[in-house]
Amino acid sequence: MAILLDHQLREYIPHDTTKFPITYFHDELVALPDRAGPLHWHPDFEIASAECGVLDYQVGEQHITLEAGDSIFVNGNMLHGIKQISGTTPDPMPNIVFSGALIAAETSTVFQKYIQPIAVCDLLPFIVFRHNEPSHSEVNSLIKDIYKQMSEKNVGYELRVQRNINRIFEFIFLGFDKLPKSNATRIQINSQIRLQKMLNYIYENYAEAVTLEDIAGAAGISRSEAGRCFHAYMDCSPVDALIQYRLQMARQLLSERTQTLQEISYTCGFNSVNYFSRQFKKKYGYTPGQSSNMGK
Repeated sequence: MAILLDHQLREYIPHDTTKFPITYFHDELVALPDRAGPLHWHPDFEIASAECGVLDYQVGEQHITLEAGDSIFVNGNMLHGIKQISGTTPDPMPNIVFSGALIAAETSTVFQKYIQPIAVCDLLPFIVFRHNEPSHSEVNSLIKDIYKQMSEKNVGYELRVQRNINRIFEFIFLGFDKLPKSNATRIQINSQIRLQKMLNYIYENYAEAVTLEDIAGAAGISRSEAGRCFHAYMDCSPVDALIQYRLQMARQLLSERTQTLQEISYTCGFNSVNYFSRQFKKKYGYTPGQSSNMGK
């Protein structure tokens, strides 16, 4: 299943929070351009694993390298993205997104005592469980079993999944003081919020004429500060991010084959078909006109 975002960069998670609030994903990288997922966020926790390739998992401004067998726990509401940086085929990258309510109701003592302190800790944006770290072997085994249970869904799988996640949170809670903490400052947290606002503006207005002033204004900051935020998180300028998103939307429309090249160009905010074609080829290595013949 492809990563689906709403207009606030929140990933659409199709689980029913009133029933069994966890969703299992796999093979997402197959459908993503360049095997890279967009920066996004959701209020739920996330656990993801590298199976055969090497992944660059970005959480906030930090980039974490995951080798085959490594897993990462990402706290809720953290801006994050993924890119495969080695391997000849797309990594399956199994992952789960789940609510803390899977363990206990938010009003319960269990949730307030054991889940909430982790969820609200700005200094714990993520935890990495390495495949070659003996103290992480039990957690990695629990994570693998969760993927297996969520995939097969045999009788009683919900009980086993819930039990495994309980044990993972027990590991995190009991070892909380020893876990490496982020040096995130209030300035960095504010930068993430600003970036979310600016990306939100791009996602909502990419089809229109958008200027650097417009993007910066969405976060109420100067053009230079907007540039700093984008370079810190995305290693590009705000305008480059706008162009890249337009190209992603154009590529999606090209795959649907329902509009002409000129219609797609204008629909995605490009006023010139020639400029659109040059940018598209620069990004993907082939022209928009060639895409239908290349199975892209």
